[in-house]
Amino acid sequence: MAGTKIVAGLIALALGCGCSKSRPIIVGSKNFTEQLVLGEILAQQLERRLGQKVERRLNLGGTLVAHQALVNGEIDLYPEYTGTALTAVLKLPLATDRTRVLGEVRSAYEKKWRLEWMAPFGFDNSFAMVIRGDDAKRSHLQTLSDAAQHKTGWVMGVGYEFLQRPDGFNGLVKTYGLAIKGEVKTMDLGLLYRALDERQVDMIAASATDGMLSVLDVTVLQDDKHYFPPYEAAAVVRDDSLASRQGMREALGALAGKLNNRTMQKLNYEVDGKHRPLAEVAQEFLKSQSE
Repeated sequence: MAGTKIVAGLIALALGCGCSKSRPIIVGSKNFTEQLVLGEILAQQLERRLGQKVERRLNLGGTLVAHQALVNGEIDLYPEYTGTALTAVLKLPLATDRTRVLGEVRSAYEKKWRLEWMAPFGFDNSFAMVIRGDDAKRSHLQTLSDAAQHKTGWVMGVGYEFLQRPDGFNGLVKTYGLAIKGEVKTMDLGLLYRALDERQVDMIAASATDGMLSVLDVTVLQDDKHYFPPYEAAAVVRDDSLASRQGMREALGALAGKLNNRTMQKLNYEVDGKHRPLAEVAQEFLKSQSE
């Protein structure tokens, strides 16, 4: 009887030890299309390479929600952006050198939370100041410095957050000396391109990997003074998850440099514009990488 109790106790202890190998890898993401796409790509990549079950906890919420879930061990990894980590999570000053930003973020995350930044995917989802393609051609506009010469002023359309961000509207206007015509029009991000197309605004503050950029006749003005910080995307992973799962580091590392801005735009449009299933879009991308 005593032996039976000891065996039962050992079994209970093993089941309750919380060892990471006893549960599936859990991939999280924030709550917008690109994050869902990246989260699904990460999940399928791990399933393909490790032959293990991966649980998805996508669409968690904003930056701080996803970050806290990672710190708490509720998820093993999620995709994040260097500029967001620098300013929103670490509350560090703006910086524009991508190597320096990645280095600062990597060092701070490791020291504070034992989290590792993998090598970036290869794209930079920074802000993109977008104008109509016909306006760009007619006035020979390629850069934000070119746009600053447009003295009659720009009717600007932005998301609500852009007016308040440290890397947003005020600094942009000051850096380039942009002339703004009338009040800045704030709106939901999903309405920006429609407002531009319907000539309610002349310039919008969009994202460099928006799906609509791959299908519309628009021009992204080059940030020739490097005002916006880098927003390189990469997987952020718990150290203990990497240590306890053989092959996980190599599987994630294989995605380094595989997604440029144009590719990410197209993937986002497949989900947002064509309303295709997330899993199908991610599967096609990964298949194209293995051919």
